[in-house]
Amino acid sequence: MTTMTKRTVLSTLLLAGFGLLGNAAQAADEPLRIGLIATYSGPYADYGRQFDAGIALYLKEHGGKVGGRTVEIIKKDTAGPAPDAAKRIAQELIVRDKVNVLTGLDFSPNAYAVGAIATQAKIPTIVMNAASSAITTSSPYVARLSFTVQQVTDPMARYMLKEGIKDAYTVVADYASGVDAETAFKKTFTAGGGKVSGEVRTPMNNPDFSAYVQRIKDAKPQAVFFFFPSGVMPPAFLKVWKERGMEQAGIKLYATGEATDDSYLDATGDVALGLVTSHHYSFAHNSPKNQKFVKDFAADNGAKLRPSYFAVTAYDAMAAIDLTLQKTKGDASGDKFMDALRGLRFESPRGPIEVDPLTRDIVQTVYIRKTERVNGQLVNVEFDKFDRVKDPAKESSN
Repeated sequence: MTTMTKRTVLSTLLLAGFGLLGNAAQAADEPLRIGLIATYSGPYADYGRQFDAGIALYLKEHGGKVGGRTVEIIKKDTAGPAPDAAKRIAQELIVRDKVNVLTGLDFSPNAYAVGAIATQAKIPTIVMNAASSAITTSSPYVARLSFTVQQVTDPMARYMLKEGIKDAYTVVADYASGVDAETAFKKTFTAGGGKVSGEVRTPMNNPDFSAYVQRIKDAKPQAVFFFFPSGVMPPAFLKVWKERGMEQAGIKLYATGEATDDSYLDATGDVALGLVTSHHYSFAHNSPKNQKFVKDFAADNGAKLRPSYFAVTAYDAMAAIDLTLQKTKGDASGDKFMDALRGLRFESPRGPIEVDPLTRDIVQTVYIRKTERVNGQLVNVEFDKFDRVKDPAKESSN
């Protein structure tokens, strides 16, 4: 190769390099387009409302920008668990709407379906709720800022053992997250010397809990641990529990925080009083950051829409995107974004949180709470906690 040819090739490479840098800089100046896949219609429409409110509050506080880029949110409704719809929507958001980031994903089947699309397109995907443990293993471009069912179940089993419970029954909804809860509880409870003397998996479609509760009453365990998704199932179960006099029969009741989700707690009513649950966020969490969050949320949405763990995760997801883009100087390309996201730590309204650098899953405090009436309101009052809890399904592989 002649000297002139070498110079020509070198100049071409340099120009190409500058062109790539220019394109990256230009992309960083463009609005950040975020595709939000969530439930906005049907019985779980509150999930989408909570996501929207959490996102809006963060953007209001930060002048409508994250990582120095203005934000455009493109919302799509799956109307509930609908993996085929979620996959199609994700494809449309990437191909037609040219989004830089995917988020939302309230149901686990939807999150699994989107994982394959995220991998093909190398699009960063931030899960705001879906809680099945294996979701972050579905794609290297998926991270989770919410929780896993196993992550909040394991501490409850440990707490019950600490309280001297040695014989427990489990009642869970018969779907993936319910099985996760059952698995995590049994593993931790039996490892600590407890015995699971009975198990029930109930159908999701409006089950009649009377027969299940009577079976438990006849079996006379020390306690029952239950898991149902937020919404209609927990109040129905609690009502039957009270009607059958289970507390008077000496059987204690414990659950994960979905049973007393802040969004549904007023509607659930006094049947929730005294219930001990484990979860990662309570409207009543006593920290300056959460007090400000709750106050500002009420100012924007009115007192009737109480922030739930959905709103908090949406708020935190925006914070994570913001902090990550600050590290990448606004570059949202898949590999750079995910590398910068790993190990991220910051203070949330729920307390300190971090993204595990190995699993891209959330590490956080899990609180033990009791439902009480405070100043006329039903709230989850935290009284114990487990710090820096990882998803137990992944802990052994770390």
